[in-house]
Amino acid sequence: MAKRPAIARGTIIRAGLAGRHGRCQIGPVMAQRSARPSDSRIKAVLGPTNTGKTHLAIERLCAHSSGAIGFPLRLLAREVYDRVCALKGADRVALITGEERIEPRDARWLLCTAEAMPVDADLAFVALDEAQLGADRERGHIFTDRLLHARGREETMILGSATMEPLVRALLPEAEIVSRPRFSTLRHSGARKLSRIPPRSAIVAFSAEQVYAVAEMLRRFRGGAAVVMGALSPETRNKQVALYQSGEVDYLVATDAIGMGLNLDIDHVAFAGLSKFDGVRQRRLTTAEMAQIAGRAGRHQRDGTFGPLAGSGSHDAEFTADEVYAIEEHRFAPLTRLHWREAEPRFESLAALIADLERKPERPELAPAPEAIDLAVLKHLSTDAAIADTVRGPARVRRFWEVCSLPDFRAAGVDTHARFVTRLWQDLREGQLGGDYVAHAIAELDKPGGDIDTLQMRIAAIRSWAYIAQRPDWVLAREEMAARARAVEARLSDALHARLTERFVNRRTAVLMKKLGPDAALLPVRIEDDEVLVDGEHIGHIAGFRFRVDPQARLADRKLLLAAAERHLPALLAERARLLLAQVAAGDSALTIDGAVLRWDDEPIARLTPGRSVLTPAVAGESALDALGRAQREAVEAALSDWLDRELAPLAALHKLEAASRDAASGPELRALLIRLVEAGGVLERAESGIDRLHKEQRDRLRRLGVQVGALDLFVPSMLKPAALTAWRILLAARGIAMPAPVPGMPAVVALPGKAPVPPGYRRLGKQAMRIDLCEKLLRDAHGARVAAQGKPFALDPALAVSTGLSTLSYAFLLRLGGFTASVPRPLAAGAFGPPRPPLWRWRPRRRAVEAEPVQNAQPGGAFAALAELVR
Repeated sequence: MAKRPAIARGTIIRAGLAGRHGRCQIGPVMAQRSARPSDSRIKAVLGPTNTGKTHLAIERLCAHSSGAIGFPLRLLAREVYDRVCALKGADRVALITGEERIEPRDARWLLCTAEAMPVDADLAFVALDEAQLGADRERGHIFTDRLLHARGREETMILGSATMEPLVRALLPEAEIVSRPRFSTLRHSGARKLSRIPPRSAIVAFSAEQVYAVAEMLRRFRGGAAVVMGALSPETRNKQVALYQSGEVDYLVATDAIGMGLNLDIDHVAFAGLSKFDGVRQRRLTTAEMAQIAGRAGRHQRDGTFGPLAGSGSHDAEFTADEVYAIEEHRFAPLTRLHWREAEPRFESLAALIADLERKPERPELAPAPEAIDLAVLKHLSTDAAIADTVRGPARVRRFWEVCSLPDFRAAGVDTHARFVTRLWQDLREGQLGGDYVAHAIAELDKPGGDIDTLQMRIAAIRSWAYIAQRPDWVLAREEMAARARAVEARLSDALHARLTERFVNRRTAVLMKKLGPDAALLPVRIEDDEVLVDGEHIGHIAGFRFRVDPQARLADRKLLLAAAERHLPALLAERARLLLAQVAAGDSALTIDGAVLRWDDEPIARLTPGRSVLTPAVAGESALDALGRAQREAVEAALSDWLDRELAPLAALHKLEAASRDAASGPELRALLIRLVEAGGVLERAESGIDRLHKEQRDRLRRLGVQVGALDLFVPSMLKPAALTAWRILLAARGIAMPAPVPGMPAVVALPGKAPVPPGYRRLGKQAMRIDLCEKLLRDAHGARVAAQGKPFALDPALAVSTGLSTLSYAFLLRLGGFTASVPRPLAAGAFGPPRPPLWRWRPRRRAVEAEPVQNAQPGGAFAALAELVR
């Protein structure tokens, strides 16, 4: 078969273009191929970045009755689509990419990726953006094909770098070449440390790890950065760009993806390195690539600067003098060849298809395209006999090539991507994918949880399914499945944007760095529910009468935050003081007391100190109250004293005893006893109280004061209640004395494990403790039984003690403390039967309670058998 010319064209929109974004599907109005008029005007608009080439193409597109522009990126196509929709109306404009298609029935203006351009459509105007990408290893043959064959009926426009001029003259001799100067100047500013990078800067790195490291440092130093990488979905990339464009952050960290047509307000571009891995080897950037990235600085009429990032750890981060000159003067070595691959291969067999795709071009300006992922997958699978046997006949070969052309969005490599293509081919070789199958695959990826890397992998996978769902001959219910895939990609992109922002943006620091001028007090501060905000960002909160800086704030920020809030604090604290006074007066304040510390909003505002007597502690305000005026501070301290008096109201009985201790009519003996009773909190052991020295009138007076005289203790019954014990504990804390907390509910008996302290209001009885008033009640019952026995030994019924939860051992312990001793009867004789005899008790009063003596001959099984264990 005779060889065809290297630049020959087919007559139909072709299948199998090895691109990343698929092929074009156009409406019936434009589907018919028309002959190319010989007078079709071709214009090549060449120049560096920021020359308005894309803007000119949009103007020319809208000036014609129909047209299309092919862009290198989906997000650029989407950006221009929105602009043209605003001019022409959404019902007349189409967006065509491999993953997203918006195709109104009457669309006349098409915005596409280069792979999806309608090369054979009858359009008045056609433009190709970034034509110099014909030299790209992976996608170059696509741009070369469009350069050679995409034509408008009335006008064709080629946009690209000035390095394309020799190739345009050679391949398109009829083209008119227009050179456009850059609107602004680009100047090398030297190396700068990250801490010295000015706002509105982009830092360019060449690996995800380096991007993350730089973004993390910027979060610490400057409040954060937006992140742009080729691995991000277009939606996520757009949201990160919007984060930067809105001014919420002043820094952008990106890979070289930033150099392709993103129009941003960047003043300075810093290079974290000058080498990258191009898919084959690690190499230094060409000066044209450096200029493409550096040219993002100084858009429109604003000049820009570029330079290396000092201290980045990269050994090749410095520009040479020649490179600086070339970038500043826009002087680069021209391109000598573009990559080419047969766009209309034969589909007679797999061997013929591969031979055509690997055929060398005849023109010296064209070079064979490096093996792209689609061709690599095709060759890999053609060696598998089981797969090759299923690919017979032109129709099958064409369809198999279309499946192999599925973009490797996951960048998984030939082997992994080939396995996915194999599974897809097995489902497609006999027909279409069912809606349920595609819906299930899409639903499996609809999981917005996970970290940044996990979400990126899911987005890459859903982009593959979005591409598959766009093919009308691959999927049943194409429109529904495509809509589902886009919805999942949007949700995953939202989640990824949120993770990136959460990890790399500290909004509080960003606001401070953006707003801070020579006077920190000029920062706008707003208070909401005790939260202190600067431009809506939380920087701290007011607790009590103190301003607390957010603990997550960097040490360097603390002075700024304090200075920002200091100006507003006096008025705020005065208002809070009025609020506290009103709450105390109404009896509904949020005051609490912790030991000797009074707290408000969980913040110390005052401290109790010893006063004139144990019952009247003093209230000393904390240093936080110094921010108030003198009169207001005194009013707050007075209000705190009133609140404390209400908290100590359960101690009214002690105040009554204290007043009686100052009355001379009570007599010295009673006054001394009352003083000791007050200082003991209303509970005093009888043995050391001096009660025996009181005469009858003094005893009567003591009883009228509410003091009960028991066998073991003198006590005020009201002081055995939880409220009174809690109040007494506060008074002890003011004197620096620790006291265990009262037992909730004050039950009759509590257990004392190990060496646990005795709770207030209780008496220890071995491994149990019993409330003091109940101890006295049991001892009164025992004395009642003694009196009834008229001096003879008597038995005691332990039922009442046991009903309170007291063990027989603890009951015996209590009786021994009360002066009772027991004698245990001898056990029954051998062969004798009957109930055991109870122990008999006698009262032997002593001046001091002593430990129980050994109990002999304990009768096994008796109610007081445990007595024998008391002293063993």
